[in-house]
Amino acid sequence: MTLTADLYFSFRSPYSYLAVGRYRAMAEEYDLDIALRPVWPLAIRQPDFFERNHPNWLGYTMRDMMRVAQFNSIPFGPPRPDPIVQDVATRKIAKDQPHIRRVTRLGQAAARRGRGLAFAHEAGMLIWGGQEGWNEGNHLAKATGRAALDFATLEKEVEADKEALDAEIAANQQALEAAGHWGVPTLVFEGEPFFGQDRIEMVKWRMEQRGMQKR
Repeated sequence: MTLTADLYFSFRSPYSYLAVGRYRAMAEEYDLDIALRPVWPLAIRQPDFFERNHPNWLGYTMRDMMRVAQFNSIPFGPPRPDPIVQDVATRKIAKDQPHIRRVTRLGQAAARRGRGLAFAHEAGMLIWGGQEGWNEGNHLAKATGRAALDFATLEKEVEADKEALDAEIAANQQALEAAGHWGVPTLVFEGEPFFGQDRIEMVKWRMEQRGMQKR
């Protein structure tokens, strides 16, 4: 029997990116369906979050995400541009956020078609894999094609159905919190949340307890 799970994911979260490829590989190897549930990043939900953090937070996080990428042989580099428009000096988040809103809506449109996990991985490799100008030209179109989706169709849907997509994204966040967590990446399996890119092996262990089999 095919097992099912939900992956709560942010396109601005480096740890979400560091997890999504491994979850995609797991879903391809095992009889498992992981549905992507995109959420807005903290910078949208709590714009003052970064201003309130300890001064060491950013430096440590940067060091940690880079070594996680190296340890798992995952291509990694700072996003160019950052999906969030933010003043680097003051950490203040801009009101207008065209990049993150566009790519998150695209992710939700992909999730409607059951291809969210693939899209998130392909788009994540653009954003966090070092692709300069990932938001320009045909980079996203090519990534969408690699996820077996039609970019023009998704773009048209994002433009025509913004309010419904935004409502679905907000509902994803509510579902995440109802499941017992608030951050990403979090995978929820049979009502049990597993937070962090370092819980993937534990997720696999739990699913094997429930009879997960290779395809």
